[in-house]
Amino acid sequence: MDYNFSDIVIFSVLYRNRKTANEFHHEKNISIVPRLLLNAGIQFGVAGLGITIVCILRKESFTSFGLIRKNIFKSIIWTIISFLPYIYYIFMSGQFDGYRPFRITITNEVIASDPLFSILGMAIVVLVWGFFEGFNYIVIYDKINKRYPTTNEWLDYGAIVCAIVCILFHPFSISFLSIVEMITIFIAIYGMLMAYKKTGNSWGAIFAFCFIWNAL
Repeated sequence: MDYNFSDIVIFSVLYRNRKTANEFHHEKNISIVPRLLLNAGIQFGVAGLGITIVCILRKESFTSFGLIRKNIFKSIIWTIISFLPYIYYIFMSGQFDGYRPFRITITNEVIASDPLFSILGMAIVVLVWGFFEGFNYIVIYDKINKRYPTTNEWLDYGAIVCAIVCILFHPFSISFLSIVEMITIFIAIYGMLMAYKKTGNSWGAIFAFCFIWNAL
């Protein structure tokens, strides 16, 4: 589906009527192009823009936060282990409906679009929802631990804060299953960051958001 003038008109109407970004995101009569770009922009603003600005201003390279080859397999394996309780919860709660990496609500529409945009669109999904969503936790974790260091090997302030933020950032309710889900998410994020701490490699976190979090 092509991005044309009619899409701009529809977008203007939606804006004047104060439609939310989420409503616009699900308007299937609008081209997938502006819907993906809008959603990607919002997602990057939440998980990517802040750390990118900080790294630029402080002249810090992304590689200084563990984007290296050394211990990459250890980082990924230990991250997968930390996500096992969450994976088990997804299966046991009946939420599993297929394994699809890089799944967001409009992934199927992106894939079904014309070949060129399909490739570019999925590259955006991988970058924003895969790389930056996982790497964002690494940078925040690193900054917190530099500000509030601890001598305890396993009690880690940065990991605690990031795990709690992850739980609070997503919808939840006070029910037995919701509490179980929050516990498994806490274990997953905490363990993911401990894998980074022990190995010095951040690819495990990126792997988790590419092939586990946004795939189940």
